[in-house]
Amino acid sequence: MTARRIIDQGESALKEQIHARYPSLPENQRKVADFLLLHIREVPFLSILEIEKRSGTSKATIVRLAQSLGFKGFLELRTKLMEGVQSALQVSEKFPLLEGPERKEALSIVARQDVKNINQTISHIDRQTFGAVAHLLLSARHVYTLGLGISSLMAQILAYSLRQVAVRASPFIHDHGTFMEQLLFAGPSDVLCAFSFPPYSKETIDVAAAAAQRKIPVIAITDKPTSPVTFFSTKVLAIRSQNILFTNSFSAISVVINALSTEVAMRNREKAVRMMKEIDQLLTDSGHYAAE
Repeated sequence: MTARRIIDQGESALKEQIHARYPSLPENQRKVADFLLLHIREVPFLSILEIEKRSGTSKATIVRLAQSLGFKGFLELRTKLMEGVQSALQVSEKFPLLEGPERKEALSIVARQDVKNINQTISHIDRQTFGAVAHLLLSARHVYTLGLGISSLMAQILAYSLRQVAVRASPFIHDHGTFMEQLLFAGPSDVLCAFSFPPYSKETIDVAAAAAQRKIPVIAITDKPTSPVTFFSTKVLAIRSQNILFTNSFSAISVVINALSTEVAMRNREKAVRMMKEIDQLLTDSGHYAAE
């Protein structure tokens, strides 16, 4: 069974439940039902507050509709849809560039794949979401970043880039302390950027879930809108990372990191320029640079 078919089955079952109950629903619950039918593929990634705002109803009405459909509440309804997405995630995905007997020159094929990753990422990232992420980074008291494997390197680069443009940022370092222990220092006025690419680290997902429970906004930087970390995220940036090996290419990820730090700098130009000048002067005065 394909991943798409698994998700479609879960959505079809809920649609049937809604259609069966629709004639007997009160008018306010019908407004929620209409919203669910129109936006059913978004529902697994929306909070009850977002649905309340976008459907023009109330949290109580959303809960009552879920109960009318046979669920204990909205969370159980959303979890049912999530299960279909999570099952689809378990369907194996191959890296087709390794298939076939022909051996091609590595430099050219890798370059073409990276250009493809970058172009697809640029064309698919929603600009409103990108702007909202930049706003979250800029308005946060402190930005924390985390990831494992290649994601750890990307998390450190994002934290470094943000510091260069006057945003207080630091990565979670996986050494003597766990990510969960480091999360204790973060609060609702901070932001957590979680990098999560295949194979998805359970620890990263668990920390994102814990952060969401503590009301800490989570930005997921991942390979697709349905990766496990997105279930606990406030905003999602999906970035293509396909590579010819069973690893992730970081070319498109680097582009997005650079674009985010640039967007933040442009929105906070005066402070960013001052910070960059101060850093350069400090490094010059300390003899950090080698003589030409």
